[in-house]
This record gives sequence, C-alpha cells and structure tokens, in this order.
Amino acid sequence: MVFHEAEIRSGYEEITRMLIRRKSSITTMESCTAGLLATLLTNTEGSSEILKGAFVTYSNEAKIRAGVPEEVIRKFGVYSQETAAEMAKACRSAFGAETGIGVTGSFGNPDPANRDSVPGRIFFAFDCGGRVRVFTRELSPEPSRYEYKLAAAGHILEELRKVLFEELQEES
Repeated sequence: MVFHEAEIRSGYEEITRMLIRRKSSITTMESCTAGLLATLLTNTEGSSEILKGAFVTYSNEAKIRAGVPEEVIRKFGVYSQETAAEMAKACRSAFGAETGIGVTGSFGNPDPANRDSVPGRIFFAFDCGGRVRVFTRELSPEPSRYEYKLAAAGHILEELRKVLFEELQEES
C-alpha cells in the first residue's frame, strides 16, 4: 500500500482531534520511527491535552531503561511482536495514558548488532487500557529512511483508526 505524506498527516490530525474530543490520552515508545508518531500526533493544536509524553528508544538499552523487560528482548529479539507489545505496555504505564503505541523494526539494511533484523519488517502494538494488539508489516523498499518512517506511520495509522473506532463502538 502506498501512503502519501499529506494523507498521513491529516490522518494523525484526525486521530488527535478525536482523542481531544474523547478526553483520552496517548503515548508512544518508538524505535525505528524515531519520534515521528509523536510528532504527527502533536502537529495539531491542543495536542498537549492528549499526548502525555513519548520515548524514542533507538537502542536496546534505551528500551530496557524505559521499562521493556530485558528477558523479552533476549528471548524474542528486539525486532519482534513481543518487544513491540512490551514497548506499548511500558510507555502506557510510564505516563498513565489510556493508549500506548510501541514500534520497532528495521529499514534499509540489516542491523549488525541484532541478528533478528529483517530490513523492511516492522512490528507495532497498541495497549488500549490493558488490551494489547500486535501487528507485523513488510514495507516496500523506500528511497530514504524518512520514506520508510512515513510508510511505517501509514501502516500504524491504518490499524490505529480501526482499534480506536472499535473502542468507540464498545463504549456506546
């Protein structure tokens, strides 16, 4: 699927406005997207009402210091659904937010420090009030790291919309 930057930006604006209306909070722990999700969520006026904080945990050590259990990384690898789920849970817990997003993965080249690196494969998870959902996506080759980050943000947006809509339905 091809995502266009303007569509991604407007999609995150829509998410932010919906969270403001619902008085619901969100946080992120990002590795491969390096803070892009937090940036997209805060590009909308009033976003300080909903973004409680965010982590950029580019290294394994940073993930562990932010609350991801070292044994999860050791057992499943840093690039795994399990690590993404722990990232989502750790950031949600750290900031007391209703929703936490964790994302990890590799882009253009294999990570020589982590044998589980598969370029173009990302893992992300949402922890919504203790209910965790995890996803894996294979990204098409992109000409730059920024385009990889945008593609990842597009896939995350697609699933985040579904999950938040599902939560709205359950509240009704």
